Amino acid sequence: MAIERVREYLSAFGIEKKIRVMEVSTATVQLAALALGCEEARIAKSLSFGQREGVAIVVCAGDARIDNAKYKSYFGEKARMLPFEDAERLTGHAVGGVCPFALNEGVRVYLDESLKRFTTVFPACGSADSAIEMTPDELQRYTDKFVSWIDVCKTV
Repeated sequence: MAIERVREYLSAFGIEKKIRVMEVSTATVQLAALALGCEEARIAKSLSFGQREGVAIVVCAGDARIDNAKYKSYFGEKARMLPFEDAERLTGHAVGGVCPFALNEGVRVYLDESLKRFTTVFPACGSADSAIEMTPDELQRYTDKFVSWIDVCKTV
């Protein structure tokens, strides 16, 4: 199970006990915010994109959307979300639990600037009922295959 891979990955940093497993789904921004009792914007959603060079995950604030022009300017190609049926095979996590931890080889992770306006955010932990609270700096420190902070989103 992906959450167990994430738990093992985060145990290397001694923070696996901070993972919260809810009795309800956290598969969407709205459901996660409701389950965690926070504003939707603080949910750190992980968006998976197929690219010429493999898979990229962009982690952004829950109220952010990919700005196609910024994405194309940064990556040099159009934003193409991974099809639902390919996400788990390519990232190691099923849709609803995609996160920046314990990823498959070849996946690159970018953190969007939209997260920096919060003291803490809540990324998923490999399942559609889990999350962990982290500062943006901690998110960078613990993110598997972190490449850089980028600005490819707009808030709505």
